[in-house]
Amino acid sequence: MGVEIERKFLVTHDSWHDLAPGVLYRQGYISTQPERTVRVRVAGDRAFITLKGATQGTARSEFEYPIPLEDANEILNVLCVSPLIEKYRHKIELNGLTWEVDEFLGENQGLVIAEVELENADQAIELPDWIGEDVSHDSRYYNSNLVTHPFNRW
Repeated sequence: MGVEIERKFLVTHDSWHDLAPGVLYRQGYISTQPERTVRVRVAGDRAFITLKGATQGTARSEFEYPIPLEDANEILNVLCVSPLIEKYRHKIELNGLTWEVDEFLGENQGLVIAEVELENADQAIELPDWIGEDVSHDSRYYNSNLVTHPFNRW
């Protein structure tokens, strides 16, 4: 079984912005139930379907598979809950970790979140100076919840 261990933080300023280019992501959800989510994502010219289990602390089961780009676009346009999540993702390598900084667009414009995947839940990490509040346990910031409760409506 695949397991994702992740911490999520708000970003306090944009000094990170020149550290990596962004790739446009479009993603939608077929299921947004807390115990199981099913996501379809287009990242640049690649597409994936991802299944995730319930979050237990900072970990959850995760299975991700590539799918044809045409199929992904059709699924996003026909089967997914609206609105879609649109964002630019910047992958920044720092101190042996990959930080994924997401700049949200559309109904989540203005939200910037940084995520880092860990090998274990107790792993110590050095936080860059642009990292703010840890929102790992705040479900409002889950992408699947940003579909039904967009940031611009908070």
